[in-house]
Amino acid sequence: MIFDPTLAVVETRKVFAGEGPGTRAIFYLLSLATLVTFFAGVGLRLRKYYAGRPAAEGRFWRPSRKGEVQDVTTKPGLGAGLMKVATNKTVRRDKPSVGLAHLAVFWGFIGLFLATSILSLDYDIVRNFSRFFLGREYSFYHGPFYLAYNAVFNLAGVAAILGTAHLMGRRAAHKEPQLDYTRAFKPEAGYSRRQFRQGDWLFLWGLMTLFITGFLIQGLRIDEAHFPTFERWTWMGYLVGLAWHGVGVSAGLAAHIHPWIWWFHVLLALGFVAYIPFSKAMHMVTSPANLIVNDPANTRRLPQVPNGHSGYTELADFTPKERLAFDACTKCGRCHQVCPARTAGAPLSPRDLILDLRQWVDRQNHIPALLDREDRPDQSGPLAGETTLAGSVIASRTLWSCTTCMACVEVCPVGIEHVPTIVQMRRSLVDAGDMDPTLQSALQNIAQQGNSFGKSARMRARWTKGLDFTIPDARKEPVEFLWFVGDYASFDDRLQNLSRSVAKILHQAGVSFGILYDGERNAGNDVRRAGEEGLYEMLVEHNMAALSSANFESIFTTDPHSYNTLRNEYPAYGLEKPVRHYSELLTDLVLSGRIPVKALNKTVTYHDPCYLARYNRVMDAPRALIEALGCQLVEMPRNRTGSFCCGAGGGRIWMDDSFLEERPSENRMKEAVALGVDVFTVACPKDFAMFSDAVKTVGQEGKMVVTDIIQLLEEAFDTDRAMAMSVAQPQADGADANPGEGVSSEQGPQ
Repeated sequence: MIFDPTLAVVETRKVFAGEGPGTRAIFYLLSLATLVTFFAGVGLRLRKYYAGRPAAEGRFWRPSRKGEVQDVTTKPGLGAGLMKVATNKTVRRDKPSVGLAHLAVFWGFIGLFLATSILSLDYDIVRNFSRFFLGREYSFYHGPFYLAYNAVFNLAGVAAILGTAHLMGRRAAHKEPQLDYTRAFKPEAGYSRRQFRQGDWLFLWGLMTLFITGFLIQGLRIDEAHFPTFERWTWMGYLVGLAWHGVGVSAGLAAHIHPWIWWFHVLLALGFVAYIPFSKAMHMVTSPANLIVNDPANTRRLPQVPNGHSGYTELADFTPKERLAFDACTKCGRCHQVCPARTAGAPLSPRDLILDLRQWVDRQNHIPALLDREDRPDQSGPLAGETTLAGSVIASRTLWSCTTCMACVEVCPVGIEHVPTIVQMRRSLVDAGDMDPTLQSALQNIAQQGNSFGKSARMRARWTKGLDFTIPDARKEPVEFLWFVGDYASFDDRLQNLSRSVAKILHQAGVSFGILYDGERNAGNDVRRAGEEGLYEMLVEHNMAALSSANFESIFTTDPHSYNTLRNEYPAYGLEKPVRHYSELLTDLVLSGRIPVKALNKTVTYHDPCYLARYNRVMDAPRALIEALGCQLVEMPRNRTGSFCCGAGGGRIWMDDSFLEERPSENRMKEAVALGVDVFTVACPKDFAMFSDAVKTVGQEGKMVVTDIIQLLEEAFDTDRAMAMSVAQPQADGADANPGEGVSSEQGPQ
């Protein structure tokens, strides 16, 4: 409703009070120049985004799919993205105080922007429109609306000041490691990131000064007006006015000072707006946008190679979504802090990777960066001109250091998807033959024999020779569960006993299961993440043919890496059967009574595998099983989706790691030792292998025991009860319990 200002002339204030036509003209000219500059900068960035290669599923986002892993932080889609932005949920995760401070700045800034927009709507549009077209000036900026307007937006301003003060204090006093801009990869000629630090402080001080001068102007105006009673609704401005008056600023002096601070505030605000598209401040626009289009499924289910390319080799390969993500980075350093490669001393920091790519893409698109660029004497890396992307802009050893553990993607508050970009660049390195000889040998073995050990496919099921029963061949007889065993569980001497234990337990529980014998090949999860897309597709084609020839209801696997690609990537090639991890199946069997157990009364800690917990949200099932076996679980400090990588993923298990200062598995083992427990439990064959080595290298052999959950279950297995159940009636206790239908994880529906 629009009110006639003559009906309420008291409860309002004048706009441009005391400023003449010349002053107003200058203000509007400067505002126009600011808007032109701002939209010109935004236009440069939009042109940069839309010059990118269109992604297979659209330029920016796709709808969610049935059966995808989802939770409050990983659900894709416009609605979910907007909710993340509105609540700052991803910023608050793991850092509540920082998140609340950012939430205050975020909504405080939006509130003040709305306050300015509402005032402009009334003064520049409603009043002018009514005067020219209706012959009488109307306004809504008075009376109850004016009072509520000031009360609400004063609150927004105070929230913004408090939030900014907290963020400034944290940056100045606490010196958190993630805020240190020291690079993981050190250029030979040296580098300087002084501009990054200057840009950060300019941004923070600019915001703080804007907020404070706004209240100073309000206080002077109220002092100048002799403190009208209704202005108490402008509660913060009123208090500032009292403070002005308290230090001797009379109404007349306030009228003299007011225009000077007003102009300072106006020039600062206009300059800040013009500065946004060319600086770190652009993240105020790009970060929410990227969070809206964020799709973590791109890491679980990697995008295919662009047509005509073997990987990313040039600027044109980056999609609009990826280019937007580069601009969204706030340099918060959370990914830098959690990266196992960086922690181990490898030349990789996900933060540095994104910043380097941003600088290079901006340089190629001739977009200036004010106080938001790195300096190098030799203009190398991201500062170079037209050059090779992988191996030059981003060093090869940087890309090969990634374990694809997804920790960076998980913690990023603005939804950057680092891993798919790394894999795309790895693909070009593989095509050029730029890789570790040990990795090349492993890939050749997989291409020739179907496994990284280079052993004959006929030997894949040799581990079953030690069993006193025969595991059915699912290609020859129908089974309920098809066990996709995986390379390490099949060929590694240290792990074959674990595979036999799984088979024995399932056999004793009367579970109908079978394997593919020599029909199985490496599932390809790590092959794909090492960048060998062609070999991955060959593996999928072979495995899908074997799966198609088998008769089964669902798949389970002991390997989280195989689990991830079977569950998330094979459906694109026609796999329609549900896929489970063995921890889920075993938990259901124990809880339903089909596997009788006795209490172990042990105190253990459990390591969450990256591809199980972070990738697929399977976290509750292993814990439920451990507790069902009568064990007391002592959680690792870094657990569940915050688990620390063992260092084996992304093909790293096939690469040389002698250059590392401390292997990730050793770092993790020391963390476990500090808990005072003597049993370290895993649910992944690769984890068992990595930590069995780590317990020796950290000097804890004989003190800390690395055990798989199947070993705990085997030890807890109640033979007497099992025999009694078998004699009485095998199906009596839990005959109707379907081990495939238990709710034992946090993952989405199959």
